Amino acid sequence: MLDHLIKGATVVDGTGTPSYTADVGIRDGRIAVVAPAGTVTEEARTSEDATGLVLAPGFVDPHTHYDAQLFWDPYATPSLNHGVTTVAGGNCGFTLAPLHPERPADADYTRRMMSKVEGMSLVALEEGAPWTWHSFGDYLDALEGRIAVNAGFMVGHCALRRYVMGADAVGGQPTPRQLDEMLALLHEAMDAGAWGFSTTQSTTHSDGDGRPVASRHAGPEELLALSRAVAAHEGTQIEAIVAGCLDQFDDDEIELFAAMSAAAGRPLNWNVLTIDAAVPERVPRQLAAAERARETGGRIVALTMPILTPMNMSLGTFCALNLIPGWGEILGLPVPERIERLRDPHVRAELLRHAGSKEAGVFRRLTDFGRYVIGDTYSPQNEGLTGRVVEDIAAERGLEPFACMVEICANDRLRTVLWPMPTDNDPASWALRAETWQHEDVLLGGSDAGAHLDRMCGAPYTTRFLGDCLRGRKLVGLEQAVKMLTDDPAQLFGLRERGRIEEGWHADLVLFDPERIDAGKATLVHDLPGDSPRLDSRAIGVTAVWVNGVETIRGDVVTGAVPGTVLRSGRDTRTVSTK
Repeated sequence: MLDHLIKGATVVDGTGTPSYTADVGIRDGRIAVVAPAGTVTEEARTSEDATGLVLAPGFVDPHTHYDAQLFWDPYATPSLNHGVTTVAGGNCGFTLAPLHPERPADADYTRRMMSKVEGMSLVALEEGAPWTWHSFGDYLDALEGRIAVNAGFMVGHCALRRYVMGADAVGGQPTPRQLDEMLALLHEAMDAGAWGFSTTQSTTHSDGDGRPVASRHAGPEELLALSRAVAAHEGTQIEAIVAGCLDQFDDDEIELFAAMSAAAGRPLNWNVLTIDAAVPERVPRQLAAAERARETGGRIVALTMPILTPMNMSLGTFCALNLIPGWGEILGLPVPERIERLRDPHVRAELLRHAGSKEAGVFRRLTDFGRYVIGDTYSPQNEGLTGRVVEDIAAERGLEPFACMVEICANDRLRTVLWPMPTDNDPASWALRAETWQHEDVLLGGSDAGAHLDRMCGAPYTTRFLGDCLRGRKLVGLEQAVKMLTDDPAQLFGLRERGRIEEGWHADLVLFDPERIDAGKATLVHDLPGDSPRLDSRAIGVTAVWVNGVETIRGDVVTGAVPGTVLRSGRDTRTVSTK
């Protein structure tokens, strides 16, 4: 007997081939039957008529930071609501494990680092996760049996360094013995199921003390040694971030990525490739890394987002503007002094000069302050400004747009919520995206779901992209769009029997209405431990989501089931060779 039968669905199976109408039966967590509509005679405990609805494989998000959130939110919301059934975590060199058993203070350091570098609520980190693990295997075991999504995790370079080197991990170099200990720790993590190794060399990544995170102090020899360790384990990968990921790689970064991938004999993925027709040289330069890797026996895959991610910003809290050279010193001042300096015309002129500089890189797209929309306000002086565009307000007041925005924010003691309207929302940029997506070493993803919770909401990229493909710009067809969200990332990670609708494969499925599929507006909610805020977005047109054959979402509401699996390298992933 079937557990559930989905009748008459339009099946888009993830392979990119044309859709077809079929009945799909689920039994014991697997897809038991795929047959022409009306031909399944086997009885089912439950069934539903899916006429007019699309049935697709569950979506795979290749870049998340759900490492902590899964402890207080096993449903990985809102990703699960938007059809994501498998998430990859442990990215950018940041993981919650391993933790040294004789140094309990390391857990506090890790929490403060994650709060600063990944924008996670410190209260939520302190109150929402148990912090009972030491080894990476302990961490994976702590999640097993209590999550609603499938989740795999890289092991982070920062945690490896901290475990072996203690406080010397920041600023120090490992002795030969310490490097051996680090390698042994990495091998142990991959033996326990870590998907591989992640690291960061990005200048934007600082710890809770404001110092460069531990992995930024690693030299090429250390990075290559750790990469070679990955080669000894089945079903593993590398994920890495360098400063050039934000704009354009330099020659040394390209050589480092290529050497790391070749040393591991595994793909290396990075994020995020920002595509903007106003900077036409960026895409060719970033994809030159993939070309170089192929010459050296490696493979480098760029992640890129198929939507413009809504971003909530503020001059009162750490945000992307802090990362523009010259801005961090001002925006890091105490609020009264910050307001005073921002009101100084000479300071504003200098900030604008930095904002337009080449060094600002990809953040230049956030510096057309006239295009910002005012969000929530908190003072009588700003009443009626919510939803208005800064350049319109500035014209009424006879002010330069940035000066106008500063005055609005100052009235709210810098609490004003700001919504930047990116400059790369033009037809030429979208055409360039559609062209770039066809490259064999470009993959959709980079949501950062689980991180930067009160500032951005990348998790709904799946439904928003599908809605755009079906009823918006229609840059790719439905079958290809689904393949880009399912089989393509599943193939990169070597997921065993996931990413397609095929008999015998795991029943990770999403059923949606093609006339309605979309993502709602990002809104700020307070549902984290400690009443901390995050941006959320409801799924529109998603009828149901199944993970391992169990219904986890029905009508944008979680069912309470936790059928997800901690996906472990080797057992749940196969090796993807670079050859």
